[in-house]
Amino acid sequence: MTISWTTEAVDGQARAGMLSTAHGPIPTPVFMPVGTAGTVKAMTADAVRSTGARIVLGNTYHLMLRPGAERIAAMGGLHRVMDWPGPILTDSGGFQIMSLAKLRKLDPDGVTFQSHLDGSRHRLTPERSIDIQHKLDATISMVLDECTPFPATMEQARESMNLSLAWAARSQRAFVERPGYGLFGIVQGSVYPNLRKQSADALVSLGFPGYAVGGLAVGEGQEMMFSVLDCTVPSLPHDRPRYLMGVGTPDDLLGAIARGIDMFDCVMPTRAGRTARAFTSFGVANLRNARFATDDRPLDPRCRCLGCTKHTRAYLHHLFRCNEMLGPILLTWHNLTYYQKLMEGTRAAILAGQLSQFSSETRQLWLEGDTPL
Repeated sequence: MTISWTTEAVDGQARAGMLSTAHGPIPTPVFMPVGTAGTVKAMTADAVRSTGARIVLGNTYHLMLRPGAERIAAMGGLHRVMDWPGPILTDSGGFQIMSLAKLRKLDPDGVTFQSHLDGSRHRLTPERSIDIQHKLDATISMVLDECTPFPATMEQARESMNLSLAWAARSQRAFVERPGYGLFGIVQGSVYPNLRKQSADALVSLGFPGYAVGGLAVGEGQEMMFSVLDCTVPSLPHDRPRYLMGVGTPDDLLGAIARGIDMFDCVMPTRAGRTARAFTSFGVANLRNARFATDDRPLDPRCRCLGCTKHTRAYLHHLFRCNEMLGPILLTWHNLTYYQKLMEGTRAAILAGQLSQFSSETRQLWLEGDTPL
């Protein structure tokens, strides 16, 4: 038996559910902080836990390069190495096939990368990707796919999708089933509804315990992303979790949840935190702006994080102006806490049948700005 999914409530197309895994339960909707190289940047594992996060990500490509899957396995697996006994999802390396296009050579069997670190060559096939994820002890593994770049012609998207489907079948054959572990398929097809449906139908026929929608948030814009979800999600099973890869802003999350998505990941909150941008209940704030220099209010009075309960906007501004590392730490902590609070709010709203009201009120606060605070 692999991971299991239970739907607890439905509000329109949105769902509140529970994903049961070998490393603990995951209430959904859920946002997964990205720990590409075995760490969520600027955060200790205890700090990540304090935000309310229940699951984090690792990345096959980056951990393959250093310290290496075999070394991590010898040290007890990624859970032990990064002090995260809870669930871990690992990206298969498919995104790097797109993002590192100048450093790779693609063929029907797999992809050969030239390391962006030292130029060494590394081979990644569906079987090798699954083997690496197994050695990492990933709770949820992902099939190796080609993340189709945008824009792409229909023929390019079809060729990419067919390659991903072939790799999905090979990934599934290579995956070692264990109680509480699972392998997710990834729907591709760019922005073409017929290709998205064809990809989804083929993956469903293979039978995965969860399904991801990949190849979005790569430049197509929010309106097109939502349009693709509108034509893709209905083809995915109601009794399996749905994961939108690499998304996104708080508004993206609200829109995708309303369309039936359960799981998200994105580097946005951590990357923004390192560059002085805060996601708050009143919108996005740039803490480098001079208007915060004498502002002695909490960054967000509605937030439970260390930066908001112990420090002021003026202090956070000061930290970034002085290039003190505590600034990125505190703002990363805050952003991840805000994202977790947003997921908690959407879950409670779905359970109460009030997601539309919750989303409207949340968006209205963003529009009003921080004047009411």
